[in-house]
Amino acid sequence: MRKVLCVEPVIFIYTFASSLTSPLAQQFIYRRLWEEEYNSTFLSDGNATYCEQNKSSPAYIKQKEVQEKASVFNMQLDLTGAVPSLIVAFVIVANGDRQGRKRSLVLPSMGALIADICLTVISYFSLSLSILFAVAFITGLFGSMATFLGGGFAFIADVCHDEKQKTTRIAVVDLIFGVVSGLAGLSSGYFLRGIGFTWTFVTASLLHVVNIIYIIFFLEDTVSISEFQHQAPVSCKEILRETFSGVYMLFKTAPYKKRMLIIVLLFTFMTYLFTMVGGSSLFTLYELDEPLCWNEVYIGYGAAAFTSVSLTSFLGVYLFSKCLKDIYIVFIGIFSYIGGMVMAAFAKTTLLMFLVRVPSLLCFMPIPVLRSMLSKVVLTGEQGAVFACIACLEVVTGTISLSVFNILYATTVAWFSGFSFLLSAGLCLIPLAVLCWLLCTSWNGEDLALLVPEEVSSIESVDS
Repeated sequence: MRKVLCVEPVIFIYTFASSLTSPLAQQFIYRRLWEEEYNSTFLSDGNATYCEQNKSSPAYIKQKEVQEKASVFNMQLDLTGAVPSLIVAFVIVANGDRQGRKRSLVLPSMGALIADICLTVISYFSLSLSILFAVAFITGLFGSMATFLGGGFAFIADVCHDEKQKTTRIAVVDLIFGVVSGLAGLSSGYFLRGIGFTWTFVTASLLHVVNIIYIIFFLEDTVSISEFQHQAPVSCKEILRETFSGVYMLFKTAPYKKRMLIIVLLFTFMTYLFTMVGGSSLFTLYELDEPLCWNEVYIGYGAAAFTSVSLTSFLGVYLFSKCLKDIYIVFIGIFSYIGGMVMAAFAKTTLLMFLVRVPSLLCFMPIPVLRSMLSKVVLTGEQGAVFACIACLEVVTGTISLSVFNILYATTVAWFSGFSFLLSAGLCLIPLAVLCWLLCTSWNGEDLALLVPEEVSSIESVDS
């Protein structure tokens, strides 16, 4: 059977299925907590969910309590799956340089399939929400989203041999991720209204089955497995030693300037991801609360609005990369995110909440550009190590960010629900300060572009 090197369908299906269930899982938890608090069925009409806006009413106080409980529950759920997914992402993605990239794709797909099957059972039989903690832990053992994205981007880096096109190619993958997430978010409300939670989770499960079949039988790996790996099985201790050795050597053998660039760029990536993940993750709870009181369809519209943000961010990367250096593209994207978060903090009408996406049109640009910059500075055999570092940072940063912002939102929702958005915008000053420091120090334009052919050639000659 002839296999292909096209990984985009895998990313498309996995992203759609995951983005379809993610907002529904949050709404499922919110509704179940609502029913437990009120001891009644969750109400929803054609325009908005039921929510009390009279601040002196006892129902208003209970409503805020549901908001706090949902926020804390989501935070605890994220923490449960974070630790195992961190370890798995680091080991699987880093070992992709020697054992192939397909493991990084198929394992998270299997974990997502198990999670959706469990959500189907919990929804159909109205089981306890506490089961979700076991589901989150099991999903984490399969690597979850971090392993999948780390493997996917490493796969793209292997395929793309032209360094000038690498930024655009990685941006295309981020575009697929953003557009498909928006489409899934838009359709999630109609899925929920049309067939309910149970059958929507079944639909997502079937999509993951299709994805697993494609990865195993139709996708060709970009890394050829060496002969010694087929001769005898390698122990887990040996695998861990090789993994940490590869990442350690990535920093130890690199020249000082290159090593510092990797560290600084990883820190910039981490801090911006912290603010963006934390701030954007609160949109669903914010939209369910007064005065917006959105229902599932409006929440789907809001999620779909990020489709345009992903598209415009990709176009921004494509156009700006022709006339600007990578570091300036990152600057523009961060300022775009700050504008959107400040506007979201004071959005009290449906129209204004939708218009939040206008200043945020370029906010996704820093993520693919920083990935590309990190990919350019390392050698071909170090792609797995650097993307393993990125994947681990995504898990750690995303988990801490979700925990911090969910706790913060639960604490401040009663007096100012938009405070978390303002904090998210303010924290963007950290990556901005780091980038300004890069520009003001001794590194010149070529160093910031991470394209130093002489250095790379000398390193390759030493390795040979």
